[in-house]
Amino acid sequence: MATLTTPGPAVTAGPGPLPVRAPRRRSGRKRLEILLFAGPALVLFLGFVILPVILAGVYSFYNLPPAFQWEDLAESGRFVGFDNYVRALTTPEFQRAIGNTFFILAMSLLVQGPIAIGVALLLNRRLRGRSIFRLLIFVPYVLAEVIAGLSFKLILQPNGAVNATLESLGLGAFTRNWLADPSIALWTIFFILTWKYIGFAILLFLAGLQGIPEELAEAAQIDGATWWQVQRHITLPLLGPTIRIWAFLSIIGSLQVFDMVWVTVAPAVRRIATETMATYMVQQGQFAGQPGYGSAIAVILFVISLVIALAYQRFALRRDLTGAVTAPRRSRKPASRRKAVR
Repeated sequence: MATLTTPGPAVTAGPGPLPVRAPRRRSGRKRLEILLFAGPALVLFLGFVILPVILAGVYSFYNLPPAFQWEDLAESGRFVGFDNYVRALTTPEFQRAIGNTFFILAMSLLVQGPIAIGVALLLNRRLRGRSIFRLLIFVPYVLAEVIAGLSFKLILQPNGAVNATLESLGLGAFTRNWLADPSIALWTIFFILTWKYIGFAILLFLAGLQGIPEELAEAAQIDGATWWQVQRHITLPLLGPTIRIWAFLSIIGSLQVFDMVWVTVAPAVRRIATETMATYMVQQGQFAGQPGYGSAIAVILFVISLVIALAYQRFALRRDLTGAVTAPRRSRKPASRRKAVR
């Protein structure tokens, strides 16, 4: 027999918990702190890096007189579109400058890298006076490029210390005009750059070697591995991240070589033998009175550097960097939603 039940009084839900505002306040305070600390650096970066790049991009589309004002750009400048870029890419002088720049880049990787790794492996062993050797190797890197360039300019003169030393040793046949002979001037510049920057590479590799446990090499030697096998199969693979970082810094530095070439080589020889993209940009934009053309060269140099940097980061530094610009983005959807989508 069915029984009827009367519904009881309706139960209404009471007010829920008050919203927690403390995390929001903490997040707002954290954002304010980030803004206060990063704001000045961001302003400087925008004013001295991003703004010049934008202005160079604008100037590159005009044929500008040597002296002009931004407000008079429409009156003093003639819009030429991409003519400055076409002129730069079809000019033999700029093509030679691109070749010289990439020659320095390739030789830096092929010559400086192996020498620096070999010296670093030697200095990583227990030797007397090891600290003094490290200091002497690092001193050239501390010197300003202008000082180093002017010093070598005096040493490599026809009557300088190098030729005088060769003559005193009876090797007068090997004396050269090292910075004025177009056939060897670029090699001389590369030698000076190697002397200047190889110390930084050596110390960087030494720092990387300090992070490799000695137990791995000792265990390999106990198993019968030779010194070369230990270096090839243990040391160099573990030193890979440091080598890749050094290569990235060397590539960017080689693309921007300016001071050493500008100071040491005379303009007549530089135009036919040692011109780089950076020196050609300054020569045409500043001293030849062609700001628009020089700005186009600057944009080309910027694009080349950016493309190489992003490509290197994407393919070479992918295993070493996390959260980089070119790193693949992972899906943030919950696992249940991803399964439902599938």
